[in-house]
Amino acid sequence: MKQNSLILALLLAVAACSAPKAPESVTLSKDALMDKIKGGWAGQTIGVVYGAPTEFKFCGTIIPEEIPIGWGEGYVKHWWDRKPGLFDDVYNDLTFAEAFEELGLDASAKDLALRFAYAPYHLAHANQAGRYNVRQGIMPPESGNWLNNPHADDLDFQIEADFVGLMAPGMLPEALDIADRVGHIMNSGDGFYGGAYVAGLYSAAFVENDPAKIVDMALEAIPHESTFWQCINDVRTWHRKYPQDWKATWFEVLKKWGADTGCPKGVGLSFDIDAKLNSAYVTIGMLYGGGDFGKSMEIATRCGQDSDCNPATVGGVLGVVYGLENIPEFWRKPVMEIWDLDFEGTDVSLSKGSQYSFNHALQLIEKNGGKVSENEVVIPVSKPKVLPLEQNFTNTYPLMRDQKDAWLRDTYEFDFSGNGFVIWGNLVCLRGITEDYAQRVAKKHVGSEVFAMAEEGDPYVAEIEVWIDGALDQVSILPMKGTSRKLEPAWKYCIPEGRHNVKLVWRNPKPDTYLLRINAIEYYSERQNEDTYYHN
Repeated sequence: MKQNSLILALLLAVAACSAPKAPESVTLSKDALMDKIKGGWAGQTIGVVYGAPTEFKFCGTIIPEEIPIGWGEGYVKHWWDRKPGLFDDVYNDLTFAEAFEELGLDASAKDLALRFAYAPYHLAHANQAGRYNVRQGIMPPESGNWLNNPHADDLDFQIEADFVGLMAPGMLPEALDIADRVGHIMNSGDGFYGGAYVAGLYSAAFVENDPAKIVDMALEAIPHESTFWQCINDVRTWHRKYPQDWKATWFEVLKKWGADTGCPKGVGLSFDIDAKLNSAYVTIGMLYGGGDFGKSMEIATRCGQDSDCNPATVGGVLGVVYGLENIPEFWRKPVMEIWDLDFEGTDVSLSKGSQYSFNHALQLIEKNGGKVSENEVVIPVSKPKVLPLEQNFTNTYPLMRDQKDAWLRDTYEFDFSGNGFVIWGNLVCLRGITEDYAQRVAKKHVGSEVFAMAEEGDPYVAEIEVWIDGALDQVSILPMKGTSRKLEPAWKYCIPEGRHNVKLVWRNPKPDTYLLRINAIEYYSERQNEDTYYHN
């Protein structure tokens, strides 16, 4: 144990000594600044579309080189018309860029949260959980805290923090300030650090061209005690050990970091959108791609899991390095077909978003002591302070995933041993489906493939009492409306370790129209690798 502590101390000392030394200022022409900002927005969008066909098709495995990943003229427009929701990380970014344009650079976390929560488009995972909390009056940072949000370690802020670095070019302390106001709407802990890291990558890319140095600069602000820093630092270490073999590093990452703790959809399964794992895949693409735009995105994509968002980050960061005009035409031309088109649920395009980011960058440069003249800018560059340590799911380890495929009509009860649980399920509307099908659902004769949603305007709101050990713990509010929905019917962490009974009671049931589907229940314990568990 003592030897391990000495080794860790040595590694931290080496990391501190090798920290990149940025210049005190960087001068760019205004045209070059705008070109880099456009390159960031374009690169992110290119990466999203490039990885679209493989998204979550390869979970816990590499995409073999024998499987081609397509790209060509008209490809972006094809996905734009076919699946507008694919661009969620881009239009989430644009929502915040527009909010800062309208509210000003000092916009509060609450004002930003309200803009985000009432955007009309579909959200999922940490984003939707944060949106639900804000709509229920729970504001950041509590809206992103893991006790209120089981998805707190998910990658949501990671995939929409790009705009932060684009509005704070080379100014990492300012990027982190913005990240703090935005990222705690939907995330905390490693989920927040994932977005802070990505914001740092983009910001650093304005003043540094070497991908390895960009990674080092972005990681400086993440506390070494965090599992996020340790995971990304492991990638740097394995890159030095296997400099020509990204797959070897990928496998090391999987062995050490490939088990999700929080996301109710992924715990105990191969699906994994944990921020540190997916940031590791971004880092693998950055380090092994050697700055080559296409090669870097391909490696990030072939790492699997959320294989559109990870190459989007890599493409966006390298897009800043290259600038729009220097992104190879093979990659650039397809994205220009949608450059002036507004994204779903917004009135913002890549063109307009680029202008917003440019406006914000000029304001931040002046605000922080830089210079903005008629034709150029002088960017003040300074080291960021290390962020406060925050870690989710402390003393809360996955015990087992209990597959239920059950239906709540009025009451549902279960027992378990541990210190926490999460029910993974959703409210289901039977209206609009055949009578025979509805009867089979009600009789539990239909399997887990059922997912009947009412129209978006459905006003019904279910109220579910959650009783723990004979005492009413909470009343879970479940709107049927999709943008208002609660992702998990109920959860509770940090219960005293032991044997517990949980009972759900539906206060206002309408069993002929609505049912609550219970897919699975995940149990947690304060003891890691617990061998004994009880459930009904």
